[in-house]
Amino acid sequence: METGQDERRLLAQINVTPFVDVMLVLLIIFMVTTPMMQEGVDVSLPKVESGALKADDEPLIVSIDKHRRIFLNDRPFRPEELRAKLEAIRKSGGAERMVLLRADESVPYGFIMSAMADIRKAGIERVGMVTEPGER
Repeated sequence: METGQDERRLLAQINVTPFVDVMLVLLIIFMVTTPMMQEGVDVSLPKVESGALKADDEPLIVSIDKHRRIFLNDRPFRPEELRAKLEAIRKSGGAERMVLLRADESVPYGFIMSAMADIRKAGIERVGMVTEPGER
């Protein structure tokens, strides 16, 4: 009678194969969708040859689209609001933050320089321009 009970012992291991399968599917989904989420403001950047900038902190991105709308990290602002927001960021400990200016190539130079002046008037000293690599 004891031999029948020995054959029906319970297996006390966890099968992790379904868990690994689900995790791999989720990883693939995130790898495919992440680049789509980083679109931002549609700006046609000018193409020039330049080196990459080194930045310690995550920079703030000021974008100007072809309709001369100004965005700070994809959030629209009027020029006077942008300056006030950058001043508030600088005063709250972001004095060393870098601001990268992305402007559509069809935006007049004077408008871009006006936006850059507003950034500098807000007390931000580290300002960079974003371009696309030129063709060789």
